[in-house]
Amino acid sequence: MSDPVGIDELLEQARRELDRVEPEQAFAEAGAGALLVDIRYAALRERDGIIPGALIVERNELEWRLDPWGSHRAPEAVSHDLRVVVICNEGYASSLAAVSLRQLGLRRATDLIGGFQAWKAAGLPAVESQ
Repeated sequence: MSDPVGIDELLEQARRELDRVEPEQAFAEAGAGALLVDIRYAALRERDGIIPGALIVERNELEWRLDPWGSHRAPEAVSHDLRVVVICNEGYASSLAAVSLRQLGLRRATDLIGGFQAWKAAGLPAVESQ
């Protein structure tokens, strides 16, 4: 086991593994078949809204729902080649979550720089949570 590191170093290490995307790029990739996965908890979705078409999977269920070989996988989790863009509120937890998905073999997983707040600030589609 390696020496312990603080969260800032862990986050930096995680982000070195990712090709993180800006909101406009995530929007374009979704239009080309990428799966946007919103891992924010319910209170944030209710407060700020959701991205139409995004798969909502709270963080504590992410690996079980996105593992293409898993018994609890979401129907959208069809392949290890699937492009997945993980979205949290501000782009921190999503980086760690995307690395975890890569460890499951989802080699094209990444996250959204700035999270849902950046998506919303860019004026991209969002609707009220239902």
